Amino acid sequence: MKVVFLEDVKGQGKKGEMKNVSDGYARNYLLPRKLAAEATPDAINAIKLKEKAKAAQAAKEKQQAEEYAKQLEGVQVVVRAKAGSGGKLFGAVTSESISRALKEQFDMDIEKNKIVQAEPIKSFGTFTVKARLGYEVSGKINVLVIEG
Repeated sequence: MKVVFLEDVKGQGKKGEMKNVSDGYARNYLLPRKLAAEATPDAINAIKLKEKAKAAQAAKEKQQAEEYAKQLEGVQVVVRAKAGSGGKLFGAVTSESISRALKEQFDMDIEKNKIVQAEPIKSFGTFTVKARLGYEVSGKINVLVIEG
């Protein structure tokens, strides 16, 4: 029987893959557990449509990442931090605070886990931080830490 896998099945096939399996295995194991569906023209067409939609979504996300990378080149994010005597910060400027500042100042929604800091920022000044935006696209964020 020809089936289309709806989930990954170890040793048999991956999600979206079409394969011939024995009738008993399909009827008694795959179909009742909804791990696979019979390979009808409708099922095959539905999987092709899902793949097409997934590819379109990936292209849209890559374009958004490239846009953000271009926008990041010309901006400088200002982060306010409290400090004690001698210019040492209380704590550090985190990727979360940089992400929040980007959202507030430039309406860029870059998640904190995409911002990579080599080491924590613990003093005032200008710093460059890398942002991995996905799809092998990265940008540099210029961060200005001032007293606030």
